[in-house]
Amino acid sequence: MNWWRTVSGMQNRDRLHRSELAVPASNLRMLEKAPDAGADIVFLDLEDAVAPDDKVQARLNAIEVLQSQDWSKTATSVRINGLDTHWAYRDVVDIVEAVGNRLDMILVPKVGRPADLEFVELLLSQIEQAYGYDPIPLTALIETAPGMANVEAIAQACPDRLEALVFGVGDYAASTRARTTVIGGVTPEYAVLTEADADGRRDLHWGDPWHFALSRVLVACRANGLRPIDGPFGDFSDTEGYRMSCRRAAALGYDGKWAIHPSQIAIANEVFSPMPEEVDRARRIISAMAEAAAEGRGAVSLDGRLIDAASIKMAENVVARAEMIAGA
Repeated sequence: MNWWRTVSGMQNRDRLHRSELAVPASNLRMLEKAPDAGADIVFLDLEDAVAPDDKVQARLNAIEVLQSQDWSKTATSVRINGLDTHWAYRDVVDIVEAVGNRLDMILVPKVGRPADLEFVELLLSQIEQAYGYDPIPLTALIETAPGMANVEAIAQACPDRLEALVFGVGDYAASTRARTTVIGGVTPEYAVLTEADADGRRDLHWGDPWHFALSRVLVACRANGLRPIDGPFGDFSDTEGYRMSCRRAAALGYDGKWAIHPSQIAIANEVFSPMPEEVDRARRIISAMAEAAAEGRGAVSLDGRLIDAASIKMAENVVARAEMIAGA
């Protein structure tokens, strides 16, 4: 599978990231159901979701299901253990040697500097040469203070292999010592008070404690042709909270979000897909601008609003995404 980055910084890889389902590789029942869950990507988790005593067996489970199950409905990924553990190198070597031809990506956790990705790339390139495999793309999980501080440099690392960055809010909150125990949610402590009105009443407005981190990861991705992905929302029973978290990320420009439970998949797929009315308006913008260009005009009014060159770029993004989804 050949892929590359164009001069404009966008990747030519026909892959959706709207929903990325996390599946503990130690859970055989979940592994059996994962290929048909409806997610764009399934990543078999060897790291946080697996207890230390189960690490070796989870690795073997991942190899077995990648060999034996039909994954044609979804892309496959494996989240290896952290590079500061003794499991990480064996995760890469054992899994890629056994099923490198059936693996679409490798997810590297707690990336703190470019050298972390370069280490994994070095291992991968040697195995790929030995076994004749195509290059396996990498996804970097930005979930520590060092990772966020170095996110621009990380986004520029391994330019022929790195595909996406994921904002991992849980470990990031721990790394920055945020005073919250809610993974991906908001807190009333992060808020501001309005000035008092005539009766002395003041309104409380909640803020988004993760906006800065989300925005920084987004810009690093878009500047380097990578896909920005939002990480987990811990309360999978709160469907409306998860939907709003998806909408927030989508509004910023993210391509997708993790699902830690199958019930979250359909929501992510819906929110990160353009609505029919969006696609229709985008096509009308493109058509109107084409007519304006033919008449020598650089801007035109559509539905009472000015549209110009920037409008057509945004419209083309919407149409391209809709066509990718239709062809998936």
